[in-house]
Amino acid sequence: MSNSAESTPQRPLRIAIIGAGPAGVYAADILTKSNEVKDGDVEVSIDLFEAYPAPYGLIRYGVAPDHPRIKGIVNALHKVLDRGDIRFLGNVTYGRDLTLHDIRAFYDAVIFSTGAIKDAALNVPGVELEGSFGGADFVSWYDGHPDVPRHWPLDAREIAVIGNGNVALDVARMLAKHADELLVTEIPDNVYQGLKNSPVTDVHVFGRRGPAQVKFTPLELRELSHCKDVDIVLYPEDFEFDEASDEAIRSNNQIKTMVNTMTNWLVEEHAESEQPSSRRLHLHFLHSPVEIVSEDGSGKVSGIKFERMQLDGTGNVKGTGEFVDYPVQAVYRAIGYHGSPLDELEYDAKRGVIPNDAGRVLDASGQAVPGIYATGWIKRGPVGLIGHTKGDALETIGCLLEDRLTLPPAENPDPHAIIELLESRGIEYITWEGWNKLDAHEAALGTAWTEAESGSGVVRERVKVVPREEMIEISRG
Repeated sequence: MSNSAESTPQRPLRIAIIGAGPAGVYAADILTKSNEVKDGDVEVSIDLFEAYPAPYGLIRYGVAPDHPRIKGIVNALHKVLDRGDIRFLGNVTYGRDLTLHDIRAFYDAVIFSTGAIKDAALNVPGVELEGSFGGADFVSWYDGHPDVPRHWPLDAREIAVIGNGNVALDVARMLAKHADELLVTEIPDNVYQGLKNSPVTDVHVFGRRGPAQVKFTPLELRELSHCKDVDIVLYPEDFEFDEASDEAIRSNNQIKTMVNTMTNWLVEEHAESEQPSSRRLHLHFLHSPVEIVSEDGSGKVSGIKFERMQLDGTGNVKGTGEFVDYPVQAVYRAIGYHGSPLDELEYDAKRGVIPNDAGRVLDASGQAVPGIYATGWIKRGPVGLIGHTKGDALETIGCLLEDRLTLPPAENPDPHAIIELLESRGIEYITWEGWNKLDAHEAALGTAWTEAESGSGVVRERVKVVPREEMIEISRG
């Protein structure tokens, strides 16, 4: 005779994931493919919530539109969500539309994968001046983020970009590149028009350390050389290498590739008859920002001061006491992202993360909160490439499955109950079918543009819809 407890069917484990960027989608995918689920030991029911009407998070709103490899990542994420075993609920904001209490009533566990969208702080005098911008804010603008203004002040001829990571190069490339080159991308029309009218002639990128310590990758570096009518300018005095630099070049092929590429650019001779480009992108190293300057008392950026640095033998730098000024009318800070606090959860303001132990979210006393987890940048900080997020998700899902027998059970695990709550509150949530409508609409806009401008020879696969209200109307219409 079989045991009655064993013969009683177990309901699916109800999981909410907050954030439908790569981190959230990877977590959902790994959970559905875990051995416990595949072997039938546990059944899961997953709802993936997103604050925006569209999925993909950083891929849609945090990466420059002219990155060709991004399409491949979008396709991979689309396949995961298109299987039908993960329910997408967009345009639902945690802390506004749903509280933690709400979520815990309907789910056995919740995973936060909210990422990081704000700029890390740069603590130098003058950072508050008009013309001083956050790189992350600029990225949101040129990627058509629904919650940022449509207009961006592009009136500077000379611009400084502070940072030596991929975002800094993206920002610099978008500022220096001619707008017509971007028409083959999904760039929104307001962004194209803004960049088209930019008077920029010189974009300067500044890093604190040397060429062997940069944080960008060879792909981002090579993309700079593909910008038409943009000269890349480097400076021999910035090419300093210490023992740690030499070791990094010997042991790391990526660093070796980047240093060789930049060194070749530095020594490359141009024929005297060659026509100089109308724009220049300058790469500076061993420059530490000291002050953003407004000389005329107008409150607007007129220049930036740096201290020249030197390598100390370990790959780090120390000041030389030599200062140099550059006349610029705009400064973009691109020194990293910073996560934002989440309602009802502890927050590490210094690191911009939710305190956690291997993905288990911790309370004020350092104890794991049953049933609450984190993954992605809000878990480990905004470092690493998108692929690193899979390792994060694997660790977090492993902890959740270890804890599954002790999770606090949901009061109402019926999958339709959360839908009833959203509808009762008048929340215009977006389903996966709704996103597919918007996706098709953006593709149709691209086709219509291509046909209307057939004489240009430019083919546009899509044109991104920007206003949130329009995105909702198309998705729910």
